[in-house]
Amino acid sequence: MLLPRARGAISAEVFARLLQAPPGVGTVPMPPGWPDHFEDPLEDEDLQVTLWALYELHYKGFEDVEDEWEWDAGMLAVRRELERSFEAALRTLAEPHVRAVVGGKGDLADRLFDLTEAFEGPELSAYLQRTATREQTEEFLALRSIYHLKESDPQSWAIPRLQPAIKSRLVELQFDEYGGGRPERVHQALYATTLERAGLDPAYGAYIDDVPAIVLATNNAMSLFGLHRRLNGAAMGHLGAFEATSSLPCVRYAAGLRRLGFGDDAAFYFDEHVEADAVHEQLALRGICAALALDDPSQEADIVFGAVICLALDVRFAEQLLGAWDSDANLLGPEHDGVPVPA
Repeated sequence: MLLPRARGAISAEVFARLLQAPPGVGTVPMPPGWPDHFEDPLEDEDLQVTLWALYELHYKGFEDVEDEWEWDAGMLAVRRELERSFEAALRTLAEPHVRAVVGGKGDLADRLFDLTEAFEGPELSAYLQRTATREQTEEFLALRSIYHLKESDPQSWAIPRLQPAIKSRLVELQFDEYGGGRPERVHQALYATTLERAGLDPAYGAYIDDVPAIVLATNNAMSLFGLHRRLNGAAMGHLGAFEATSSLPCVRYAAGLRRLGFGDDAAFYFDEHVEADAVHEQLALRGICAALALDDPSQEADIVFGAVICLALDVRFAEQLLGAWDSDANLLGPEHDGVPVPA
């Protein structure tokens, strides 16, 4: 994968630096007019694509960027400035829900289950099951590929930071996500098969230049939580909410794919998650999140914060995607004009 296209002054400056040889001594490549603030960091294409690329240096990296840039002090300083704006926006978004849940009565896992059930948003999965066209379903699959082709990797950063009992439960969950020892059953590989069967490009990051800011923000939130030890609770809360809201939508996604004639091979990724995530939600919310808060009560607020961000960004994504479809438009593509055809 190559560096994505720049989407503004910040990404243009940062990406130009990344294409050069690492300086050896970190310098901060602040572009002219570096903003003191962003009007809406969650929707700022320039901020989100720059942050996504800087995070990607810690995953697979880029073919046209030297590996030494991963720990360049200047790039880390830029990333931290972008993170400050991003995290502040996330906390503002989550604050009313966090305040309502933290310190409430009863077990934290029960409160988190209640949160996931009460969180309001459009039923994107029901639309895909019953109404979506083939082209809309392809667009959805391409948009979701940015995460699902690195599925579970952001959460794995947390493994070394947990106490043994909680660590073992996270490893148990991740063992399933990584195929239970069978490479062909790694969920990332299963999703690549879904893309192939749908006639889409299964290459890692293939659609990064075509996704909107909300998709980048959704992925960046997971990387932010996973890469910062101080946000370990948020990483686990996000995981818990993700697992607790996966099983029923996956039933619907699989049914929608079959309705449109994509076939069992395309639907298998979602079939695999129906039963697995019904188990994983209990393991994640009770065995990991509640246990983490019991071991360290100071983690409760961040656990809830991570869960809320998972739910809130998913709602925002669904609203934008269904809103585009309702207007006979698209979210995917540089000008949001449809699903790019693989070469």
